[in-house]
Amino acid sequence: MTKNILIVPGDGIGQEVTAVGKKVLDKIAAKFGHTFTYDEALIGHVAIEATGNPLPDETLTKMKKSDAILFGAVGHPKYDNDPTAKVRPEQGLLKMRKELGLYANLRPIKLFDELLGASSIKPEVLKGADILFFRELTGDIYFGEKGRKNNGDTAFDLAEYSRYEVERIARKAFEAARTRRKKLCSVDKANVLETSRLWREVVQKIAPDYPDVEVEHQFVDAAAMILIKDPRRFDVVVTANLFGDILTDEASQIAGSMGMLASASVGDGTGVYEPIHGSAHDITGKGVANPLASILSAALLLDISFGMKAESKTIISAVDKVLKAGFRTRDIADAQTPADKVLGTSAMGEEVLKHI
Repeated sequence: MTKNILIVPGDGIGQEVTAVGKKVLDKIAAKFGHTFTYDEALIGHVAIEATGNPLPDETLTKMKKSDAILFGAVGHPKYDNDPTAKVRPEQGLLKMRKELGLYANLRPIKLFDELLGASSIKPEVLKGADILFFRELTGDIYFGEKGRKNNGDTAFDLAEYSRYEVERIARKAFEAARTRRKKLCSVDKANVLETSRLWREVVQKIAPDYPDVEVEHQFVDAAAMILIKDPRRFDVVVTANLFGDILTDEASQIAGSMGMLASASVGDGTGVYEPIHGSAHDITGKGVANPLASILSAALLLDISFGMKAESKTIISAVDKVLKAGFRTRDIADAQTPADKVLGTSAMGEEVLKHI
């Protein structure tokens, strides 16, 4: 099979981890007889520096022409410390999601047994947890009307959802639940927010179309508590943009590190696959970033966009073998990890390649 993959490293450690992800894709292509061709494009701070635009037209054109996108990260301290900046790296990310119609963000939270000790939560609470989050990406407070009034002393952000936006992601979540434990939890704040009342209404209306799926509704504050208290209770979780942003970062600590978690942003066209960690400029260029989330994002890419399930499982199995062998990057190492088992970005990538 021949496929074109666009590599969009972005900012900070995105450059380092996507380079490892690409090597893994090359190894898979060689092993299974595929041909992957590549192009590269700019986004975020590096794009602003080069063109003045966080998502240049050339990048967007390449994205739309590709079969899938392996993404890094966007962000830079320069903008974090300047709330008045009019052009920001994250604007490129939001525009990309809109332009590509990426309305569903999938974040699998699956634990490798070898990393149970890396989480701050007790292993006996965590063991066996396997959650798939569906976070809506194109609505909510991020895209609603926003501004200042009263001479700038009052700020507002409007959260807004349409019925069709809720229904399309809810159906994707229901369909995924059918392939898993057939349990779906819809998370909202319907006791307070009108957008959440619409959300719950839509989910309840389409639930009878999936009689084999058990549905429950949780307020977001309760869901946040249950996620720590009893994560095994959840199977598939579907929620709005803001709630999903917060809950999935909370869930990253179940897995021990954000450096372990992959994600997919999909819609009806080209999918984008990325680690959930940010640009991490505090470790950029030091060669210590964990590449496993980018590697696992490559596995998601093969599975979801290309239907290459055996190839995807091969990558996940290779990561599992490397962890079983005791190798760690520093974010998932502990006091008992031998010094010679703590690897940098490239070395960890090489260990994974050995098992493919």
